[in-house]
Amino acid sequence: PSYMPTPTAEGELEPINRISVLESTKGDGKYDKKTVFLDKLVMPRALCLCYGGVLVCEPPALYWYPIEASLKPGSRVLVEKNYAPNGLKNPEHTGNSPTWFMNNWIVSANLTYRYRRGDEDWKRLPTSFRGQWGMTMDDWGRPYYNSNSDQLRMDLVPSEYYFRNPFYRTTAGLNVQPLKDQTVWPGRVNPGVNRGYQEKQLKPDGTLATYTATCGPVIYRGDNFPAEFQGNAFIPEPAGNMVRRMVLTEKPGEISGVNPYQQAEFLTSTDELFRPINAYTGPDGCLYLIDMYQGILQHRVFLTSYLRKQAEDRGLDKVHRRGRIYRIVHEGKSPSAVPQLTSASPVDLVNRLNHPNGWVRDTAQRLLVEQPATAAIAPLKSLALSAADPRARLHALWTLDGMGQMDTATLLATLDKEKHSQVKAAAVRIADGALKLGDKDQVLAKLVSLAATKDFNVQVQLAFTLGEVKDPAAEAALLTLARNGGTNALIRDAVISGLALCEVDVLERVFADKAWSDKAKVPGGETFIGALAKSVFQQAKGERVNRLLEQITRKETPKWQTLAVLASLNAPAPSGKKGEPPPRVKYVKLAAEPPALAALAKSDDKAIQSAFTKLDKVVVWPGKPGVVLPVIRPLTEPEQKLFTQGKASFEATCAACHQAHGYGMDGLAPPLVDSEWVAGSPERLARIALQGLGGPVTVLGKKWDLDMPGHGTLDDETLASILTFIRREW
Repeated sequence: PSYMPTPTAEGELEPINRISVLESTKGDGKYDKKTVFLDKLVMPRALCLCYGGVLVCEPPALYWYPIEASLKPGSRVLVEKNYAPNGLKNPEHTGNSPTWFMNNWIVSANLTYRYRRGDEDWKRLPTSFRGQWGMTMDDWGRPYYNSNSDQLRMDLVPSEYYFRNPFYRTTAGLNVQPLKDQTVWPGRVNPGVNRGYQEKQLKPDGTLATYTATCGPVIYRGDNFPAEFQGNAFIPEPAGNMVRRMVLTEKPGEISGVNPYQQAEFLTSTDELFRPINAYTGPDGCLYLIDMYQGILQHRVFLTSYLRKQAEDRGLDKVHRRGRIYRIVHEGKSPSAVPQLTSASPVDLVNRLNHPNGWVRDTAQRLLVEQPATAAIAPLKSLALSAADPRARLHALWTLDGMGQMDTATLLATLDKEKHSQVKAAAVRIADGALKLGDKDQVLAKLVSLAATKDFNVQVQLAFTLGEVKDPAAEAALLTLARNGGTNALIRDAVISGLALCEVDVLERVFADKAWSDKAKVPGGETFIGALAKSVFQQAKGERVNRLLEQITRKETPKWQTLAVLASLNAPAPSGKKGEPPPRVKYVKLAAEPPALAALAKSDDKAIQSAFTKLDKVVVWPGKPGVVLPVIRPLTEPEQKLFTQGKASFEATCAACHQAHGYGMDGLAPPLVDSEWVAGSPERLARIALQGLGGPVTVLGKKWDLDMPGHGTLDDETLASILTFIRREW
């Protein structure tokens, strides 16, 4: 209740917050009993039931509390000291919504770590950044999320595999946007939205034009709504006082969404205080909405004078601490009885994995993994191989994996007999662990035999999984996948993600393989070869670059392959837009001239000469004629102090959008690394930081049509430190 009690957030950090357990003692869905679990908290922003307790974020830390008798908390355990490092100063942009996923890892929004409890302590591994507020998954365990002006994003593939190759940053299948049209259809005028004074933010009738505060989505997986609602996304928009329903459809490698109501929404309100911020599938199969019912939605860090006046003029600044929960029930069906899973036997929990409500399946799986029972193992294996519902088979596989009870026989039987695309792909993914154990050869042989499959989801997962093991048979299977599916970015990127530092070896095999010689028979081959070559250049290791160049000077190498390598590095062309800075050329800096480069320079083939000329502008070394590389002087002691301060301030203020690595995120913020806007005029960069920037703009050859708010509330030293950091670092 302490969030934004006044326009200046006065009193926001008072310890007056609590976590309570609400119960419906009559079973009618109306909560009539309240038990306080934790009290006197400062700005708690996340919780997740797990391991017989609950994860709680009280910024900046993430704690785990065991749940003891009478709903009392036990002694807390520190899980992560910097889960929400800036959660007290900038709560809109820090970790939240920890969610137990199908693969038994806890994943959060606005965070790049995932968590899991081991035998003795908590494990933390990296994952990709996802969204701003809220996290959900579909029946196949894929994450969905969003950011304030972008209604829905999702991952078609597991992001963790892409961390394997730091020299290849293309990540097809992540941050996928099902519906590009961000137009909304509220039920009332919406003057009280951020940037409401801008021409395109409101429609002529005064209603919100496009999303500005979307958050907390859910993929509906309950059993109360009719079948056509299964797998639909429900997306709150609290600034527009509405909830969007999005119908999702899928074909191999693509997912698309549509608003089934055309110029209307699933739910709208004429009450300006209706602030839906989260949606969930409930244990009774119904749809639940969390309504903040708060006057001021925007945090003070981004509260403009315009928005503050809107709130004060209509008394919105006086309304807070009035949140409520809604349950939406379909008129044709009563809510299902809520199952008592905490008292269920292991065998009963296994049977619940076949339940039509995704909440029940998820909870049963979690409870089985948290307290592995021998009695559950045999029925789980039977369910994995024989359940009629593919969702039950999927849960059984992941439950066995989470319990550490997946055996080679069950895995091989699934890989051999499973017909459902998503379930078979999951079995391939689970095989990652088996490839590191004693039965590796059996499992690898089975995976390699699947390389000729026509099942797209299995192809993609095979490309990821086979990259986990360095083996000639696995590498040959990867090249088969690349040759057969190279036109698809998902397959191509999955293959390349597992070839870090092996690119030259792989390219040598490709150049020598007759199956790759005919360009017409290898669709997508140019892109695949070019991507591998670019990774080699990015590594900037002279011996590896020279080996690659030697290969393409051989007479036996087809010309199209030579051109694919030479075209892999080109300087970006100017955008041509008035007022935009010229693109910055990122040089590949080698220690010395590669001997093979001279042979390419002497080629009498016009196409090769043209491609070589473009490449030659990018590849440099000390003493190269006509090239003067800038001398980067060491920072002075005060400058180094400012740089260090700027790094911390950047991570607290800017990294949520531009990302800690500086490469940005599609739909959220453009890259800063090698950006002409960062490395260009320092005066222009300072104005952008102070006053913001509205799109469309071109960054590194790509158009970005987004708005960046100004940071005029930051003091001069903090702004100077951030700009010092990004210009020096990137």
